[in-house]
Amino acid sequence: MGKILRENAKPSANSSSAYPSAAPATTSSTSVTETVRGSHQFKITGYSLSKGIGIGKYMASDVFSVGGYNWAIYFYPDGKSVEDNATYVSLFIALASEGTDVRALFELTLLDQSGKERHKVHSHFERTLESGPYTLKYRGSMWGYKRFFKRTALETSDYLKDDCLSVNCSVGVVRSHTEGPKIYTIAIPPSSIGQKFGQLLESGKGSDVNFEVNGDIFAAHKLVLAARSPVFRAQLFGPMKDQNTQRIKVEDMEAPVFKLCHFFIFQALLHFIYWDSLPDMQELTGLNSKWASTLMAQHLLAAADRYGLERLRLMCEASLCEDVAINTVATTLALAEQHHCFQLKAVCLKFIATSENLRAVMQTDGFEYLKESCPSVLTELLEYVARFTEHSDIMCKHRNEALLDGSDINGRRVKQRL
Repeated sequence: MGKILRENAKPSANSSSAYPSAAPATTSSTSVTETVRGSHQFKITGYSLSKGIGIGKYMASDVFSVGGYNWAIYFYPDGKSVEDNATYVSLFIALASEGTDVRALFELTLLDQSGKERHKVHSHFERTLESGPYTLKYRGSMWGYKRFFKRTALETSDYLKDDCLSVNCSVGVVRSHTEGPKIYTIAIPPSSIGQKFGQLLESGKGSDVNFEVNGDIFAAHKLVLAARSPVFRAQLFGPMKDQNTQRIKVEDMEAPVFKLCHFFIFQALLHFIYWDSLPDMQELTGLNSKWASTLMAQHLLAAADRYGLERLRLMCEASLCEDVAINTVATTLALAEQHHCFQLKAVCLKFIATSENLRAVMQTDGFEYLKESCPSVLTELLEYVARFTEHSDIMCKHRNEALLDGSDINGRRVKQRL
């Protein structure tokens, strides 16, 4: 009989076991927990009139938003709890919008109004919390203090001034999200919309309105102007729109003291509307001086206010704040008053009030214009000068007293020489 021969199976060259096993894939992700923080100041005037409102009744601040939720401050003049019998005032922060298990950190501060900065502060921030951030379960949930301050102590403290209290509340909403690795590298170019619109202005293609400025003609596009300026929108498309929208005559935009070639002003205005940036003033006017730049910024601020271009107005205000000078500050102050630029006004008043500047500014033509156009500002200027002088006198007095007392100007004791 024949024999059956058996051989042990051997792996073939094509068998998967002939290759080493692939290394396991490794991925990663990160959980990020952060605090979105904001604050609100709540001023309570007529405190004495609020007493007797009733236990559990409150005065509420306006609603303010932090971290995607609305919040409100609640002040209880007669306290929140009946058992305290109106002995304490109560202060709380409440969730004023829909939300479930909102985790947050809080800080309630009763401001010291004496200037000593001895504020009464209750805070979650900058300290370790045993149980973590506070959790508000639903709309109306509160965090705060039933016995925030004893009423009798409050009414004789520096926290109450002119029958007024001031409370500052900080809220930090805790949010978490998970970040994974990016599997793409797509370079996103910066926006070019301003450049495209600017090129449209320069080419003049499709223009459908002309502006006449002291004999010069500027071609533009109604839709672009209307999209950028509420004044142009009303002028071109509103119920009281100009009868002839093919050519609109632009009257003088400023008082005689601010006279500059209106060609440059309107050209710069259109440049901003289309490009969303300021033009190079030196290149535009051909003038290379700080005075010329300041003058253009003054004109543009007035034009921006006239046409409702808030961003341009703020850009001009910021530029003028940086370039306050003797020969232009009076006209800048007049502009700040006329166009409600409060920060610019404060900068100008502070600059003029110094003794070395005041006399020089009073000799300028701009100061004469300021007196004629904004007489009320002169009263504010005099008050500011008086406060500035009084402060300087006090500082000088303290310095002299310190030196006589054997201290240096920083208050450190020094050994007198014999």
